[in-house]
Amino acid sequence: MLSLNTSDLTPVQLQNYLQYAIAPRPICFVSTIDAAGNINLSPFSFFNLFGTNPPMCAFSPARRVRDNTTKHTLENVHEVKECVINIVNYAMVQQTSLASTEYAKGINEFEKAGFKMLESQMVKPPRVAEAPVQLECLVREVIALGDQHGAGNLVMAEIKLIHIKEEILDGDGKIDQEKIDLVARLGGDWYCRVTPESLFKVAKPLATLGIGVDALPFAVRNSKILTGNDLGMLGNVEILPTADEIDNMRWTTAVKDILDATIGDEENRSRELHELAHQLLLFGNVNDALKVVLI
Repeated sequence: MLSLNTSDLTPVQLQNYLQYAIAPRPICFVSTIDAAGNINLSPFSFFNLFGTNPPMCAFSPARRVRDNTTKHTLENVHEVKECVINIVNYAMVQQTSLASTEYAKGINEFEKAGFKMLESQMVKPPRVAEAPVQLECLVREVIALGDQHGAGNLVMAEIKLIHIKEEILDGDGKIDQEKIDLVARLGGDWYCRVTPESLFKVAKPLATLGIGVDALPFAVRNSKILTGNDLGMLGNVEILPTADEIDNMRWTTAVKDILDATIGDEENRSRELHELAHQLLLFGNVNDALKVVLI
């Protein structure tokens, strides 16, 4: 494994390693305004949600790595402590990238990138009409994380008003993760797109007390077939199946075929049972998979 001491790397080297590794990152497409009324629109991928009571986002317009200058967004939020965070989807990603061009102060990136401005209701900066979600925010604090090349500036923004396009909602009025079509930043020029094909669910353990991987037999924990994800699913069940439930599993067609074909061959029996369990887990059948590996 390559081990790197950050003090031995230049800011450019650090930026490359970290932006490729710490990804994907959601995009804060933020509109701001200065005291003279000049509007700015710029994307930042050092961004996330940090609380819901109060609802707080944070993004970081870092100092430029090449020359240590600051960005218009940072200057604006010091002058007018308001912003709109516009969420970026696939339909607007190329225009969003164009808005990151370092135009001179006073140039409106809405116009340069071809976005339509919508008047905000609670803050001065306008919203991006094309964005599926628009968050009107008050800037509560700006925390400088350093004064050297690449240093971040943490902008703490409290969300005061949320605008959501109705076409991305489901039947219950909630955001449909498949419809919003989000994109995120990776390293360099790379982005990724959240499509229905790339989505998957992981059962949260918050409502249950999983038995844990350590409760599984040694042969299961050290299986050459079962993956770490497989073990995580098996360890998230609340109780082990009973002896009767495990015995009943022996008589299912798939299991019985394996048992009959591997009489006297414990190594292949274990392997084939674990392969069957792996397939069951791929389809989310955790309870049956657990019974199979405990036979």
